[in-house]
Amino acid sequence: MAKPGLDGHDRGAKVIARLLRDEGDEVIYTGIRQRPAQIARTAVDEDVQLVGLSILSGAHVPLVRSVLLALREQGAGDIPVVVGGTIPAADAEVLKEMGVRAVFGIGSQLNDIKETMQEIRES
Repeated sequence: MAKPGLDGHDRGAKVIARLLRDEGDEVIYTGIRQRPAQIARTAVDEDVQLVGLSILSGAHVPLVRSVLLALREQGAGDIPVVVGGTIPAADAEVLKEMGVRAVFGIGSQLNDIKETMQEIRES
């Protein structure tokens, strides 16, 4: 779980991290203001099954593009990426076209997030 860019609001990321942890998943939360290359490096170093990005700043398209590129550059382009935050529906489609597996906008239900992330990890 990571917060790329300059966005310092991480309550949502912490809620999802706790939800997944309580379900028995190991969750690594990298904290706020992470650079895309560092997110990718942590994903590789920790051998993660999934990268979750929380973005509320409005810069989701360029930030996600940078994270996806950094993952590919580090040989980890096959790690699924999901994104949550303040993301308009049109941008959610753009993110999916870029390769994001799931987008969770404002109002997403915790149970739906949990189930979707489980399905992605199992696929």
